[in-house]
Amino acid sequence: MSIARIIWSLSLLAAIVLSFANMEQAGMVLAILGLVGGYFSDAEHRLGLIVAAIFLAGGAAAWGSIPVLGEYLTNIFTNYSMVLSAGALMAVCKTTVERVLLGKGAGK
Repeated sequence: MSIARIIWSLSLLAAIVLSFANMEQAGMVLAILGLVGGYFSDAEHRLGLIVAAIFLAGGAAAWGSIPVLGEYLTNIFTNYSMVLSAGALMAVCKTTVERVLLGKGAGK
């Protein structure tokens, strides 16, 4: 099991647990996990990470209309959206550094 898979699994678990806990630092914990996960993501998985972050950020609230479970599902997916968004930001930054400063990627 790769370090990225462990971090993403831990991030999903944290998103679930922190959706039920009232913790002031929950957003920071989720953002840090997302940034670390984005850093360890492979180049071929970065585009999928960015697309998933965009769609989950836009659709996390769609669960709210489900009776009883909707509120909990919305909280879980909103938290996981925070993780993916932070990971996508790190993926964009890492790709930019690789292309601009290191000369890898497109155009070579």
